Amino acid sequence: MRLHRLDITAFGPFGGSQAVDFDALSAAGLFLLHGPTGAGKTSVLDAVCYALYGSVPGARQSSQGMNLRSDHAEPRTRTEIRLELTVAGRRLEITRQPPWERPKLRGKGTTVDKAQTWLREYDAPARAWKDLSRSHQEIGEEITQLLGMSREQFCQVVLLPQGDFARFLRADAEARGRLLGRLFDTQRFADVEKRLAERRRATEARVREGDATLLADAHRMQQEAGGTMELPELSPGEPGLAEAVLETAAVARSTAREHLTLAHCRLTAAESAHAAAQHALGDTRELARLQARFTEARRRAALLEERAGEHRETQRRMERGRKAETVAPALELRDAVDTEHHRAAASEAGARRLLPDSFADATPAGLAAAARSAAEQLGGLESARRAEQRLAELTDERSGLDRQERADEDVLREAEAWLADWDSTRAALQARVESAQEAATRAEQLAVQREPARRRLEAARTRDAAEADLEEAQRRLLASGQRALDARAHWLDLKEQRLSGIAAELAAHLTDGEPCAVCGSAEHPAPARKVAGHVDREAEERALADSRRADERRAEDERRLGTVREALAAATAEAGEMPTERIAAEATALEQEYTRARRDASALHTAHEELRRAEHERERRLADRQQAAVRTASRLTRRESLEREQAALEEELTQARGTAASVTARAAQLERQAALLTDAADAARAAEDTARRLKDADARLADAAYRAGFDTPQAAAAALLDDAAHRELQHRLDERQSEEAAVRTVLAEADTAAAAQQPPADLAAAERAAGEAERRLRTAASARDAAAQCCTELDRLSAHATEGVRRLAPLREEYDRVARLAALTAGTSADNERKMRLESYVLAARLEQVAAAATVRLQRMSSGRYTLVHSDDRTGRGRSGLGLHVVDAWTGRERDTATLSGGETFFASLALALGLADVVTDEAGGVRLDTLFIDEGFGSLDDQTLDEVLDVLDSLRERDRSVGIVSHVADLRRRIHAQLEVVKGRSGSTVRRRGTDGS
Repeated sequence: MRLHRLDITAFGPFGGSQAVDFDALSAAGLFLLHGPTGAGKTSVLDAVCYALYGSVPGARQSSQGMNLRSDHAEPRTRTEIRLELTVAGRRLEITRQPPWERPKLRGKGTTVDKAQTWLREYDAPARAWKDLSRSHQEIGEEITQLLGMSREQFCQVVLLPQGDFARFLRADAEARGRLLGRLFDTQRFADVEKRLAERRRATEARVREGDATLLADAHRMQQEAGGTMELPELSPGEPGLAEAVLETAAVARSTAREHLTLAHCRLTAAESAHAAAQHALGDTRELARLQARFTEARRRAALLEERAGEHRETQRRMERGRKAETVAPALELRDAVDTEHHRAAASEAGARRLLPDSFADATPAGLAAAARSAAEQLGGLESARRAEQRLAELTDERSGLDRQERADEDVLREAEAWLADWDSTRAALQARVESAQEAATRAEQLAVQREPARRRLEAARTRDAAEADLEEAQRRLLASGQRALDARAHWLDLKEQRLSGIAAELAAHLTDGEPCAVCGSAEHPAPARKVAGHVDREAEERALADSRRADERRAEDERRLGTVREALAAATAEAGEMPTERIAAEATALEQEYTRARRDASALHTAHEELRRAEHERERRLADRQQAAVRTASRLTRRESLEREQAALEEELTQARGTAASVTARAAQLERQAALLTDAADAARAAEDTARRLKDADARLADAAYRAGFDTPQAAAAALLDDAAHRELQHRLDERQSEEAAVRTVLAEADTAAAAQQPPADLAAAERAAGEAERRLRTAASARDAAAQCCTELDRLSAHATEGVRRLAPLREEYDRVARLAALTAGTSADNERKMRLESYVLAARLEQVAAAATVRLQRMSSGRYTLVHSDDRTGRGRSGLGLHVVDAWTGRERDTATLSGGETFFASLALALGLADVVTDEAGGVRLDTLFIDEGFGSLDDQTLDEVLDVLDSLRERDRSVGIVSHVADLRRRIHAQLEVVKGRSGSTVRRRGTDGS
């Protein structure tokens, strides 16, 4: 990277526009940036950093945006930084304008303009500048990729801050580790340590879980073994747990099988005893049954003898019942006729109670004549009925007219009320239509914005993915570039070796008498011989092929990196600099607003329909009001006609009704009187007929009772048996006969009689003996089943534990391996003698490189006295790896860098800064840094040391570098001829260049 020109406007202490020509300053290789305190020397470096990264270095990072603006600037002059530089073979121009609070163009007050950034590239063939981008994020990514360094690394290796490196020399291992970690980005090694620790914890948890499962199986086996099994006194995760569980399980299974064999023997003995007890119990039960049978038969025979009198009385009642059955038809006839007569007499009495007292003693014929007379009167009321019905119709019609009148009044009242609110109703509905129409328009506008928002969100996600791909592509390009450099260096080494031994290769083809291909001589007195390590043509060509393949792979990685950059640029151009989360939030908000607009717009059709229905309702209300008025006029004429007809009918009905309330009531009276008289006449005739039939039935019953042998009909009725009583008596007779036969049969049995002669059977003792035998059998069977189940469960649990041990074996191996690696990288392993973490180990290697690069310059600055060396020794109780000592050649001793004096600390820190710049540059991909700045610290050097330091800085020109020294030391103005002076004044600072010619 080489700086060409810097333009500063209204920045920091510079109120106007200032230009710095770095090409003119760098021509001498070493130039001085000086000026009084507070003039703005460091602000020049701040401007360079701001142009590249959009922010200033160090503690001034908080001074961003509008605070960068100069207080001396004119109100309408905008702050601007423009930097022209060459990096990676490309000449670029970066222009940045921070946010600016400017006066409004119209009116009073101020407004804020957003930050602006431009990136241009010089096209040499066209001899013109072409625009590349105006995106802050895209330009920042492009500059970072080209430089290969972050802002912090750039400020550390290009703008060399001596105070930071002086503190670095005196810092402890932790502070050095933080600084080196930022510069060399060793977070990935810390992530490896963290990942290994997490894997160790995860595998340890899985091993403990497996051991806990084994112990659970052991506990269940102990429960199955009845507590006789001893568990191993080990915790989950301890070595030997699996073997101890399996060994204990084998002992438990053997013990359980012995218990099962013993239980089988006990069960066989219990089964034999149980069979003998059951046979004895059966014999005792049979003897007891026969003895009880004989005793029961004797008891039943005695009972039959006691009930002989009851048996004879039952036989007598059965005989009288058979005789009474011949009188039963006459009894049934007399009861039926008696019942019918009582019913007819009650009906006659009821019918006569409904008649007037004048008909109390009337005969059936007189009642019939009165009924005929009432029917004749009823026939004369038919005409009056029709008149009364017509009068009711007229009354109903007049009521209908009244109802219509009230209904029309309601219609008119509702129509007037509804039509009175029509204007406000129509306005409200029209407002709803307009609101829904506006929502529909807003939804259409939002619909147009949805697709760009989706594309921007997708581009933002693509941008994020491309950023990750870009980092991987850069890493691969760095690796392939290093491999290509190594392959080319190897080929050049082999080529140099081959050229060195080419004489021996040519001498191998010499033949006596034939001329030499080089000198032409036919004599070859001392041909060259091949020495050890000679490289032939085939080895050189293989190395060349390897180098070309490595170059091809590097070119492929460059093309892949370019593709990723193009994808990132395209996505960034589409998505802008806004974070993906914010773009997603805006897209979500847009979708929600679009959904709300669609929902509001969906009410448009409903609002139109409601407005149309309201207009139809208005037309209907108007029509109803007009029709109600027409019906009111027609009702007046109809009401007068009805009143005249009603008066004539009422006069006719007054004569027909008599004392009744109405003709219908009068007709109802006559109808009821005729019906009652008719019913009373029929009931009287029926009562006379049933009385005659009852007298005949009494005579027949008395004759039948006498012939059957009964003194009176009542005696015959008392002896008569119903079906239930007859069945009951017959059942008793049959039951006694069966009982007598059964008793005779039992008493005649030989086995029963023989059993009665034996002593009484002791059934309780036999049952107790059988129950005890059965209990012993159940106990033995339960013991045998429990032993068998215990063996089965122990076999299952043992197999499960064996399978668990088999599955845990590779997991234990993995845990041991991961635990060793985690302890090794964390610095807690016994194998890690110096207790160095992995990140510290990597940083120690980088620090060793920095110390070696810094020593080359430190020896020149100190006239060969001092050498920086890296130390792996532990400091106190901390970990080793980041120690830094200085070796004093005058004393031959190694001492801590904190013991250096002020001047020694300065040139040691300067050497360290230059060495670190070289190492970080190489680490970042070998980007050339053609322009460096060193800020202050030269005032602590004596003249000789200052000369030596300047010689070292001047030697940087050998690598085509230019170095700018920022200092206010007066002696440097005599020693360094190329100068840039910063002059401060009341209106702001200015810069001017001084050369060797005094200009």
